[in-house]
Amino acid sequence: MPKKKKFKLPRLNDRQALLFERRNMKMAESAHAYVRGSTTKFYEWLDGIEGHTLPEGPAIWICGDCHTGNLGPIANADGRVEIQIRDLDQTVIGNPAHDIIRLGLSLATAARGSDLPGVTTARMMEAVVQGYEHAFDRSSHRSVRDTKPEEVRVMMKEAVRRTWQQLAIERIEDIEPSIPLGKRFWPLDKTERIAIDTLFRQREIADIATALRKDADEENVTVIDAAYWVKGCSSLGRLRYAVLLDIDGGAVEGDDLCLIDIKEGVKAAAPRYTAADVTKRMPRDNAERIVEGARHLTPWLGERMRSARLNDRSVVIRELLPQDMKLTVEQLTQEEAIKAASYLAMVVGKAHARQMDAAQRRAWLSELRRAKSKSLDAPSWLWKSIVELVSSHEAGYLEHCRRYALGSAS
Repeated sequence: MPKKKKFKLPRLNDRQALLFERRNMKMAESAHAYVRGSTTKFYEWLDGIEGHTLPEGPAIWICGDCHTGNLGPIANADGRVEIQIRDLDQTVIGNPAHDIIRLGLSLATAARGSDLPGVTTARMMEAVVQGYEHAFDRSSHRSVRDTKPEEVRVMMKEAVRRTWQQLAIERIEDIEPSIPLGKRFWPLDKTERIAIDTLFRQREIADIATALRKDADEENVTVIDAAYWVKGCSSLGRLRYAVLLDIDGGAVEGDDLCLIDIKEGVKAAAPRYTAADVTKRMPRDNAERIVEGARHLTPWLGERMRSARLNDRSVVIRELLPQDMKLTVEQLTQEEAIKAASYLAMVVGKAHARQMDAAQRRAWLSELRRAKSKSLDAPSWLWKSIVELVSSHEAGYLEHCRRYALGSAS
C-alpha cells in the first residue's frame, strides 16, 4: 500500500494560495455552501435592486451576513446557553430587512439541498415571517422551548453538557497543552508569535480569559502555544489565530486551559444606512465595529469579546467555550424545515427587537405586513427576493463548479 502523502506545512507567504484553493473546494461542495461563501454576490444583488423595492426598517445593528451557519448555541458568563447570532464580521447599522432576506435565502438553498419541493420553500418563507414577527409580540406567553425544532433541542442539550475536553478534541484534535500543526493549524513566523505574546501581557486583553473564572488573576495568564487557524471561506486574506492560554499555572495538571480565537476585523461589505447620526454611532475601527454590533445583537457574545491591534491590524479576540457550536442545517424533512425557518427567524427577530422602542416595533411590524399576498402568507417583496436570489445563486454555483473542475483538471 502506498504511503499517505505528508502534508507540507506552509510558510507565511504560501498561505494565501492554499486558502484560496480551500475556499473554492468548499464552495463547490453544495449550493448551500456556495451561498455561505459568496456573501458579496448577495450584496451585489441588494445594490442592483430598485429603490424602495424593500421595506426600510429602523436604523439598528444587523448581522449583515445572516445565514444559518452564523447562528448557533452561545453561552454567557453564567453558563446559560441560547441560540443566537454567532458571527458578526459584517455587522453594520442597516436595514433589518436584509437579515430576513439573507436568512430566507440560506434556508431556501438548504431546502433545495434536501430535495424538498418548491411548495415547502414557499411554506418556509411564510414561517420565516411568522417566526420573525412573533419575536416582536410582547403579549405572547408561548414558551420559547415549545417553538424549538427537535434538532435544535438535541443540539442545545449537547451544548449544555459539553466539556473543555470535548471542545479541545473538536477544535484542536487534542487535549494536550499544545496545538498540533497540520492541515488545520499552520506554524507562525517569529514576528507573529512575539506579537501574540505581547498582546496577552495587556491586562485588558488577558481579562478575557479570567472574566469567566473566579479568583483568576490577569497577571498569571501566559501563552502556551499559538498557530495560524485555517477556517474555511472566511480566512482568505485575513489573520486568524488559535491561542492556548494557561490560567494561574494549572496547565501542567490539565486545568485552567483557555482556547482563544483571534480574528482580523475587515471592512464590512454589507450595505449600511449613511445618515450622519448613524455614521457617528458606528466605530471606524473594524474590530470595534464588530464588538459593538455583538453587544447589541448578541449580548452574551459581546460581553466575551475584545478589540485590539495586532501587528498594526485590527483584530477581534474571544474565548471559545465548549457550548459555542455552529448550527448545521443540511438534510431536512418538510416538517423540520418549516419549524427551523420559524425558530431561526424568531432568533433574528429577538436580536432586532431588543434594539427598538415600542413605537419602532409597531411601525416596523406594520411595514413588514404591507403587500402580503392573498395566496401566500408572506409579503411579496420577500418571496420575489428569494426567487431571484435562489435562481442567481444556483447559476453562480454551477459556474463555480465548472471553473473549479477545469482548474483541478489542469
